Amino acid sequence: MTEENPICSAKGCRADAVWVLAWNNPKIHTPERRKTWLACEEHREHLSQFLGVRGFLKDVVKLEDWEAPEGA
Repeated sequence: MTEENPICSAKGCRADAVWVLAWNNPKIHTPERRKTWLACEEHREHLSQFLGVRGFLKDVVKLEDWEAPEGA
């Protein structure tokens, strides 16, 4: 997330990101590891549901409030 204007992670979307979806695949990541997807307002729910039904979604935070964990 080092881009000046972060964009949504949804396929084909070029909208500005507003949300950070922190997730973790327990089959391949350590419990404290957090991967992130970015989402615009339009795609936040869809991306959250995609991760949620797989049990991967850990947190949804406004981009402006996001603080990456130490060592991420």
